[in-house]
Amino acid sequence: MTKLADSYQRPINYLRISVTDRCNLRCVYCMPPEGISLLKHSDILRYEEITLVAQAAADMGITKVRLTGGEPLVRAKITDLVAMLATIKGIDDISMTTNGVLLERYAEDLKKAGLRRVNVSLDSLRTKRFQKITRVGKLEDVLRGIEAAKKAGLNPVKVNMVVIRGTNDEEILHFALLTIRDEWHVRFIEFMPFMEKKKKNRFLVPVAEMMERIEALGKLEPSPPNGVGPAKYFHLPGAKGTIGFISPVTECFCEACNRLRLTADGKLRPCLFSDEEVDLRTPLRQGASVDDIKRLIQQAVASKPEKHKLVAGVTCERFMSQIGG
Repeated sequence: MTKLADSYQRPINYLRISVTDRCNLRCVYCMPPEGISLLKHSDILRYEEITLVAQAAADMGITKVRLTGGEPLVRAKITDLVAMLATIKGIDDISMTTNGVLLERYAEDLKKAGLRRVNVSLDSLRTKRFQKITRVGKLEDVLRGIEAAKKAGLNPVKVNMVVIRGTNDEEILHFALLTIRDEWHVRFIEFMPFMEKKKKNRFLVPVAEMMERIEALGKLEPSPPNGVGPAKYFHLPGAKGTIGFISPVTECFCEACNRLRLTADGKLRPCLFSDEEVDLRTPLRQGASVDDIKRLIQQAVASKPEKHKLVAGVTCERFMSQIGG
């Protein structure tokens, strides 16, 4: 195994794989209410193709893989892909980000296939508000999914809340209290104006403000890192659960970025907030070898920018659901 690093000497050891652009929700910050123009089935990478990319990446030093979407659990036989990835030498952690709607059905099988843990997106604990944010979702489905994941051993189950000013920010304390009462691991994420160019981010609640609000419950004490992502972790007095903060807008963490993203249609994306991509699907379907894919991965890593351009104005042409977050 070789060490993979970009032009700024950042080690790259984490690959996020979007397995589909389809989703069973329509979250307001992720896609328009009418949905998006979906990829044809033939345009989406087959599991064998994803596994070949993961094998090449592992040979180069990638050790962590996260499955995303769209919603990964809507893709047929997703547990088969987990099992295929689990056989790759060098990958020591396979995780998934899900909206949790189907998690109760699949949690046990995912664990048996080799999935280590899950992150569940949950932006409200209020039934009507949850439905307003997701447009079609049922809160009870997600809550049952979280409990099923814990029971199956997909721990720690992390709950991701995108904080939206004027929509759900009054629930920050409610989520924080769950880290004490129910040992939840909650991560608060700043709202990102993903498709809006050079518009004031009126929905942003900065992490500094979130922390100030939460400290009404007690002093936040630093906790050890809980994963390989950009979150900074804390805990409240007496809490067994943790509170994480992800601040892509107000506290750029690009200097420690360790990841690449593979889209469902086979494009390797060095930065979430850049439209620069390296096509892997075409060479894969032309018979590319593992070594060929390694060269393309190296090309993507070399093009990784020093910083994203979120503050200056987002230039992404794809919706979040098309990239995988």
